[in-house]
Amino acid sequence: MSEERPVAGTEPSPPAPDPRRWVLLAVVVTAQLLVVLDATVINIALPSAQQALHISDADRQWGITAYTLTFGGLLLLGGRIADYAGRKRVFLIGLAGFAIASALSGAATTAWMLFAGRGLQGVFGALLAPAALSLITVTFTEAGERAKAFGVFGAVSGAGAAAGALVGGLLTEYASWRWCLFFNVPVVLVAFAVAVPNLRESRIEGRAHYDVTGALLGTAGLIALVYGFTTAAGRGWASGWTLGSIGAALVLLVAFVVVETRVRTPLLPLRVVLDRDRGVAYLTSVLLGIGSMGMFLFMMYYVQQTLGYTALQAGIIFLPFPVCVVLTATQTAKLLPRFGARALMTTGAALSAVAVLALTLLEPDSSYFGLILPVLVVMSVGMGLVYTPMNNVALSGIDFADAGVASALVNTSQQIGGSLGVALLNTIYTTSVATYLATTPNPTAATMHGYHQAFAVSAALLAASAVLVFAFVRALPKTAVNPSRGHATRTTPSGVGSESGHR
Repeated sequence: MSEERPVAGTEPSPPAPDPRRWVLLAVVVTAQLLVVLDATVINIALPSAQQALHISDADRQWGITAYTLTFGGLLLLGGRIADYAGRKRVFLIGLAGFAIASALSGAATTAWMLFAGRGLQGVFGALLAPAALSLITVTFTEAGERAKAFGVFGAVSGAGAAAGALVGGLLTEYASWRWCLFFNVPVVLVAFAVAVPNLRESRIEGRAHYDVTGALLGTAGLIALVYGFTTAAGRGWASGWTLGSIGAALVLLVAFVVVETRVRTPLLPLRVVLDRDRGVAYLTSVLLGIGSMGMFLFMMYYVQQTLGYTALQAGIIFLPFPVCVVLTATQTAKLLPRFGARALMTTGAALSAVAVLALTLLEPDSSYFGLILPVLVVMSVGMGLVYTPMNNVALSGIDFADAGVASALVNTSQQIGGSLGVALLNTIYTTSVATYLATTPNPTAATMHGYHQAFAVSAALLAASAVLVFAFVRALPKTAVNPSRGHATRTTPSGVGSESGHR
């Protein structure tokens, strides 16, 4: 029997596009929306959950950080597991686990049951999110369609914050705070039913090497650090529990760094973060996470408990923030070639710092249009000015083999920053309130004093990020992502590659 061979000089035809690729995109962006929503929807529901489950002020931040810590800490490992174990398989496991964890969180009868469920959500979210992004990458092979798919994915991710505030407000107002978590279950069931017959399996062939030790050490170190910050709220910064937890965290994080220098396939190749510009970009991402998550936590409590807004009203009044962030970030892409990353990031971080500092002027009856809305708009514009150039700096000059880690690390660092910031600022708030009440028995004044102290520290950290960017990010054009190891393409101010060479 003769074998048909290709004619000499011709190339094999590219594989035909998957006819189910747009169905896959719908499933994937639905999953991504859930992951993004659950990082923000709890902000609206937390005041009601705190009251229902009798959660202390010191412990309430675990409702947020239990999710963001496990999600951010395990995200890089989740991506590697998806690549080797099979992206469809890991995506489905992540979906199913996310639904189960959401149901457990919504059914919580104690504070720690809620926190455990939220932590479990983060674990499965860390499997779900990178698997979803990888599925788009391997399914959409045509450049134009891939760009369109990533555009939809990015738009859904950006709109998730706005949707989280609105969905959280609606569900808390007209159902219960529990439905902010329960609503994931029916959505996942539909997505799972559509995904099973329509997703194709794909994986990297070869023996898998997972840096489980690094992932556990890094995540455990961050949890210990957050626990230390939380313990300080009740026991004081000088207590044995506080110092012991922070000390253990430092030991675990140092061990993580040591492991990453020795394992064959590190979770975080240290060369990625030791570049000066990239290191500052990731540190800026951490500080932005602190500023934005801390601001949202206390502002949600302020508008609901001090101003007396309903959960739905609280969700609506925060809508300008994510909308302005997305609009500004989109326009910043056009400004980047002209002004450069350092100027835009410095300006954006400084604007955000000024906006948060203005929140120290809040009074028990402050006007939404007179103070709160202007602060939200200025801070969102500042954040939007930072995000696009920060991502650009984080990926500039990176080897192609490290591009996935470098990109994921922006999200990871922001989640970690949010976790640490919420814990630290909540402790500053509770200790400030307690100190004030010890001398002046005025609960309202004490609460406002606590808010002011938390906002002041947050503003100082954002201002520090502006100084770091201005001082250490190079103003000269950087090299783009290397298409192959050791090869670079120089980017001119117009954004067009003008020269190439070997490093």
